[in-house]
Amino acid sequence: MPFYNTRETLVPEMLSAMTHILELEELETSEGTTVLVGASSQRDPSRVAVISGGGSGHEPAHAGFIGEGMLDAAVPGAIFSSPSVTSVLEAIRHVSGTAGCLLVVKNYTGDRLSFGLAAERARQEGYEVETVLVADDVALPGFEQPRGLAGTVLVHKVAGAAASMGKDLTEVAEAARQAAGSIRTIGLALGPVQLPGDAPDLERGAELGMGIHNEPGAKTISVDSAADAVARALESLEIDAESESMVLMLNDLGGCSVQEGLVLTHELIRQIGPNRIARFIGPVRAMTSLGMQGFSVTAMSADDALVAALERATAAPAWMAPKKVKESPRRVKSRQEEQRSAPMEVSSGNYIEERVRQGCLTLIEMKAVLDDLDRSTGDGDAGTTFRAGAEAVLADLDAGTLGFADPAAGMNRVATILETRMGGSSGVLLAILTTAMSEALARDADWADALGAGLNAMMHHGGAEEGHSTMVDAIAPALRALEAGGSLVEAARDAEAGARGTAEFAARAGRAAYVPEAASIGAEDAGAKAVAALLTAISKN
Repeated sequence: MPFYNTRETLVPEMLSAMTHILELEELETSEGTTVLVGASSQRDPSRVAVISGGGSGHEPAHAGFIGEGMLDAAVPGAIFSSPSVTSVLEAIRHVSGTAGCLLVVKNYTGDRLSFGLAAERARQEGYEVETVLVADDVALPGFEQPRGLAGTVLVHKVAGAAASMGKDLTEVAEAARQAAGSIRTIGLALGPVQLPGDAPDLERGAELGMGIHNEPGAKTISVDSAADAVARALESLEIDAESESMVLMLNDLGGCSVQEGLVLTHELIRQIGPNRIARFIGPVRAMTSLGMQGFSVTAMSADDALVAALERATAAPAWMAPKKVKESPRRVKSRQEEQRSAPMEVSSGNYIEERVRQGCLTLIEMKAVLDDLDRSTGDGDAGTTFRAGAEAVLADLDAGTLGFADPAAGMNRVATILETRMGGSSGVLLAILTTAMSEALARDADWADALGAGLNAMMHHGGAEEGHSTMVDAIAPALRALEAGGSLVEAARDAEAGARGTAEFAARAGRAAYVPEAASIGAEDAGAKAVAALLTAISKN
């Protein structure tokens, strides 16, 4: 269900909201309709006024583009219906000064007639009025009356920029006509939009060139991917790698997610080439069709005067300033990446390195066992995760970029490996443990004290305690054995006992805590099992 109240109240409630949150005023016409105009305090009567409008349902067009440097008034009709002649005429009377006004009109019969008759009547009353038609749709080649689409917004901007510079009506109209003549737009939607109160149209699918009022497109298509959709749009616009530099606007028709908009942007830049795009606007909702799941692409000549007009400042809230497209993504190497490739010295006799190697090999061999344990309380990937961490540590050992001549530095490198290449919550928790151990070792702590510091950090950030059926249940008893003067073998034995004990109580931390209690009792915690096995392997001569 869409978040409307009723079809009848949709437009007035929408317009009311805009006047509450934007610098707009409601002009109530003699027939009871509403026109939105810029705040009276911000209008300069000595400058040409720019007016546009059309059926509602395309917001933010046109009211969102009212502001210094763009429109002075927007005349809305009902959903997908042209405004009345009276509404347009009273907008002209309200915002026009001695310099006259320009009407920017999308090329639809209803809009042309309403704005055209209003212009004629205004001239009879002594107003200076010019009209500019926008017909940027290229979906139907050879069609005598192309529709006005999102490119209209660019004409708003060019006309508004000219007016804000103090140009006269003839000059403002000429700038707008130049802009209108240099734009072309193609839309693509996955299906028609459902109007408030209407039943959905289940007969139609994706169409190239579907109109913003659900008008038929050029052809029905199947769309396999964003890359495919963009390629079809560019073909209709006759844009290829040899095209001249252009201004490009990606317009969301109302139903695309942020992620879809960015992927479409990526494809446009990739397929055209960044050097062919003088300026890029989008992804933006400039002219929508309610919640239509689709997009349109507008190409505009990169004429210096047009680009300057697009870049001129405006107070219109919905305008997105054009951006330059970088030739290639800006990438820098992180300090962590630089440190990762640096060689490290090994401990005396490779003693620590060989024990770590045996521990990693053990975890790799236990992949299937750990995955099976994890299936009862998790998503069955604990073994896969621990294997990834073990393989990453082994890779650095083999490459000579992990060594323990300096134990603190070695543990810090292990922490980085686990954080970036192990994955899962286990990888982060073990990275926290080894980072804290590294900090303790750098203060000349022994291995037992370092493990204690690591365990405290893991418990603090992870929220688990002993008895919660996690890795803590293996590490804590091992730590107590070491603190009591026990050997590494004894610590590993106590870790194994702690891991077995996790089968006797319900999990209270980690993903396993979210499954029914019965499901987490009876099987060892996979993380505790892995840690115990690691300590056992390390303890062997």
